[in-house]
Amino acid sequence: MFLEEKLSEKLMGCFYDIRNRYGKDHRENFYHQILLELLELRGIKYKSKPKINKYSMETGRLITYYMPDILVENKIIIELKAKPFLTTDDIRQTIEYLKTTMYEILYIINFGDKNFKPKRYIYTNDRKIFCNKII
Repeated sequence: MFLEEKLSEKLMGCFYDIRNRYGKDHRENFYHQILLELLELRGIKYKSKPKINKYSMETGRLITYYMPDILVENKIIIELKAKPFLTTDDIRQTIEYLKTTMYEILYIINFGDKNFKPKRYIYTNDRKIFCNKII
């Protein structure tokens, strides 16, 4: 069993359903809107483009905000892409989001990749020193 297993399974179903129905040739905003519609139809709570606090890893001080594409049930961040492939910077940025927020799970979904495969990243709060220091 893994972190948020049931919710993750539902999300994976949504991602694959969208890709199978709509293919890989739309813009990111199209996939964003289709995913919001599907989440709503399936009764999955979400926020689109919410403000999420980003903290200093050393002091726990609030530094700034980050606006992911979608936050699902206040537990899982979803970042959407629609390009031929993910870059190292895309992945690095994703991991940094997890390291500086209170969220532990992030999916990066690249609908534009011909070899479609949702990526799941986990960075648990017990590894985040700032979680005990939040000011």
